[in-house]
Amino acid sequence: MKTEAAVQNGILYVRLAGDLIGSPDSQQLLHTVNEQLGEDVTLCAIDLSNVRFINSTGIGVLVSVLTKFRNQGGELVLINPSDHIQKLLVITKLNAIFTVAATDTEAAEHLKAIR
Repeated sequence: MKTEAAVQNGILYVRLAGDLIGSPDSQQLLHTVNEQLGEDVTLCAIDLSNVRFINSTGIGVLVSVLTKFRNQGGELVLINPSDHIQKLLVITKLNAIFTVAATDTEAAEHLKAIR
């Protein structure tokens, strides 16, 4: 899995590509979040549009990231998950705790409304 991260307007944008299956790459995602999370960054948008497959460990990583941001008074939005990922969110009932946005702009609007 490939992970890219950048902070724009106080929002951490993380772009993932490949499979989110709990390999050492998933630890890279958690490391990236831990490095950026703080007083200046409490909002996060994770772009899943290039994630091909996700398993239970990958879902656990996303829940962990969501928990980290909410514990800091922030929020996380998932951007453009595939149909496969959306179905997994519904099956696991995690669609009730994750906010999903179609675009970066939609995610930013949702996150800015929280502030």
